Amino acid sequence: MHDHIAQKLIQMAAHDLQVRERLAKANKLEGGYAPEMEQVHRKNAMQLHEIIAKIGFPTISKVGIDAYTAAWLIVQHAIAEPDFMVRSYALMRRHIQDVSPAHLAYLYDRIQFFRGKPQRFGTQRNSDGTVYPVRNKRQLNAWRRKSLLPELSTAEINAILPVSELVRIHDQDSTYVKWRKDVGWS
Repeated sequence: MHDHIAQKLIQMAAHDLQVRERLAKANKLEGGYAPEMEQVHRKNAMQLHEIIAKIGFPTISKVGIDAYTAAWLIVQHAIAEPDFMVRSYALMRRHIQDVSPAHLAYLYDRIQFFRGKPQRFGTQRNSDGTVYPVRNKRQLNAWRRKSLLPELSTAEINAILPVSELVRIHDQDSTYVKWRKDVGWS
């Protein structure tokens, strides 16, 4: 067990959530990626990258469930680092017995979301709260069960926009389109 690394991961994730809460209370998370939040996410991604270079992906058996969950949160929030997110997903898949299947589902969907592609598990939502388009509505709850996620209601599934709406969803905000391109998502 890598106790020192585990504590560092937990502290990094806690700092991320503290900054997020402070910015949310000040209404600074609306209207794009808040620069302070992006800075925290990039710094955490860099530090996690260094940890991965030392011990590999910090799985449950290496750092414990809390620190592993912190590492997953850091990857989830590293949206300005697409290559890092994709590499981390691949590392987690290599250790599929030592990571949470729900976390894999969330990370897969998040990557698909920022790529502007349909998700599989229905974990990501649009700004209006509806589920972001999925690859296959009929198989959605089966995939969710397999990943230990709760099923979505029929109403939630029926409200999911078709995949044909992806371009409209992603192209409606020119600032977002530019940001996605600048960081390497498109």
